[in-house]
Amino acid sequence: MRAKIRVVGAMIERDGRYLITQRPPRASLPLLWEFPGGRVEPGETDEEALARELREEMSIRVEVAERVIHVEHAYEQYDIDFCVYRCQLRDGAIQHLRVHDHRWVRPEELDDYEFPAADEKTIARLLDL
Repeated sequence: MRAKIRVVGAMIERDGRYLITQRPPRASLPLLWEFPGGRVEPGETDEEALARELREEMSIRVEVAERVIHVEHAYEQYDIDFCVYRCQLRDGAIQHLRVHDHRWVRPEELDDYEFPAADEKTIARLLDL
């Protein structure tokens, strides 16, 4: 039985730009870019997991709003069940606690960054929204 991992991501928009973060050099899929977020732990809701991950990774607080994208993707070793939620940044200056870097990018600039395959699918949908 293949592992299925539930992952949540944040779509945080400010002045027409979206927040993307770069994975650490030693993480799986190193140095690729993604919407910030992470795994949902047992007993957590998507919203709780997303708020926790953003606090742990960047020391920011968000208000999680509606789910905007849901995709599934099969990687070689496991399957991803990936939901992206629209979020409002509430407070906190972005710190690189568990991310390598971050950028605020316009939708048309997203193609300039390399994303994992599951994120590529969400970006394709985002650009259609």
